[in-house]
Amino acid sequence: MDFEKYKGRSVLITGGLGFIGSNLAHRLAEIGDVDLTIIDSLADMQGGNLRNLKGIEDRVKLTVADMGDSWVINHLVGGMDYIFNLAGSVSHIDSMKLPHNDLHYNCTAHLSLLEACRMFNPHVKIVFTSTRQVYGKPAYLPVDERHRIQPMDVNGINKHATEMYHLLYDRAYGLRTVVLRLTNTYGDRQQLNHNRQGFISWFIRQAINGETIELFGEGRQRRDLNYVDDVVDALLLAGLSEEAEGEIFNLGHPQNVSLAEIASTLISLTGRGTMAGVPFPPERQLTDIGNCYCSFAKIERVLGWRPKTDLREGLQRTIDFYERNREHYWNVDEKDSLSESYPSFKQIA
Repeated sequence: MDFEKYKGRSVLITGGLGFIGSNLAHRLAEIGDVDLTIIDSLADMQGGNLRNLKGIEDRVKLTVADMGDSWVINHLVGGMDYIFNLAGSVSHIDSMKLPHNDLHYNCTAHLSLLEACRMFNPHVKIVFTSTRQVYGKPAYLPVDERHRIQPMDVNGINKHATEMYHLLYDRAYGLRTVVLRLTNTYGDRQQLNHNRQGFISWFIRQAINGETIELFGEGRQRRDLNYVDDVVDALLLAGLSEEAEGEIFNLGHPQNVSLAEIASTLISLTGRGTMAGVPFPPERQLTDIGNCYCSFAKIERVLGWRPKTDLREGLQRTIDFYERNREHYWNVDEKDSLSESYPSFKQIA
């Protein structure tokens, strides 16, 4: 993977203080000679954490602001070679409780970004991260990109709409866009404050704490999971590929496992915790998609991407990270006080 091609380039990461965005920032900083800018709103409970950039503060220009603020985003996109658009809310439950918030974070703000690019940087390359949640309950498995779209929550609807916005601006205005539909992603720098943004980080927290991992419906639902380093590889490959432009790609993993198997593996790796089946809470039953895992044959064929990390290996790495960094991810203020460490830090109210 010749990621050295990013050297000498300008890159903007939206949502760059979050889980996947910050891991991407670390990888680009490791490549070196990348003019790296991050925008993140640090919205409450969305996973943004200034600690996530620890160690690369001097290699990142950071703006804390809402991407939906046209004045801000208009000034950021000019001159960028690549934009990795990872901003947004990923909570399915919150999207049903606060649909207008989800609309803003997952649609309106992205239109502001696309309009800024149309007006001030129409040749930029944009990689947008969407979700396999757009498919809803699978009609067949594994789910491929031709599967019908039938989201079961507001989040999935808004994510799909924003996929279409990106592809429209590619066709109509010449922006070069790619959409990646992510499956369950796990790894370093994921928020552990609550369980409303997917099950895996909460399972990890419960196992490390020696608590009982609660499995809705006895945990029979099967999923595929990607370790975050493999997702970063996919993002970087999509950014460099001309053949990917105007396309949608699933990510996925050849291993599909039940939630009970994941919990059992975590208990084995940590040597702590137990698991128990519990009834589905009504609000989670409403958006549950049952068994779901994806075909990644298209991205493997076009970009040569295939996940490299075995689930057990990835979970062990993740546990090791949180064991070392517990104080920064257990019940902390996501706006914790590292701003003074960033020479280029700007906060825009």
